[in-house]
Amino acid sequence: MTTPSRLPEQYGRDGGANLADILERVLDKGVVIAGDIRINLLDIELLTIKLRLIVASVDKAKEMGIDWWESDPALSSRARRDELARKDELARENAELRDRLAALEGERSR
Repeated sequence: MTTPSRLPEQYGRDGGANLADILERVLDKGVVIAGDIRINLLDIELLTIKLRLIVASVDKAKEMGIDWWESDPALSSRARRDELARKDELARENAELRDRLAALEGERSR
């Protein structure tokens, strides 16, 4: 008597192509998974966690208006340069205001 093999059948070439097609469709169309977790005790809300997951290509995300990575200095060199420029401008403005304040205080003490 022979026992059936418990090993899974090997994936054929079609299985890999199908997976690639599915991944391409998901990235092209985008998938949104949303859920909320609420913990209540005697009708008092103790904790709420809102989970949102979007799986999409960069192009699709931009099409949907999602581009937060472009303004995050940790992820974008352009955003990093912009942040440094803003900090330099604020430092210059701060020094200018300190000089004006010192001049006004000098006039007042006369």
